[in-house]
Amino acid sequence: MIRENWVKVCALDDIPAQGSRVLARDGGDIALFRIHDDQVFALLDRCPHKGGPLSQGMVHGRAVACPLHGWNIDLASGEAQAPDVGCANRFPVRLEDGAVWLAW
Repeated sequence: MIRENWVKVCALDDIPAQGSRVLARDGGDIALFRIHDDQVFALLDRCPHKGGPLSQGMVHGRAVACPLHGWNIDLASGEAQAPDVGCANRFPVRLEDGAVWLAW
């Protein structure tokens, strides 16, 4: 059985609307993304194409465009949108009382 360790990482307001925030960690930084309706998603801050920092990309709808080559990555699944193929690792996120919790 896999046990997830939930960690309170920030307040929702610490992530700009339609933007991101980076959490530094061993094993690769994690990018937290906040979309227009305050849903939060977490992906490894590395595009599956050439490793670009997804946190520096433009958030649009439920996706982020990689700043290096424009690949669009679905924030919920981490999957590259067609015609591109690849997947960014994602992490479970939950919101509680205005706080963002992350499992890893």
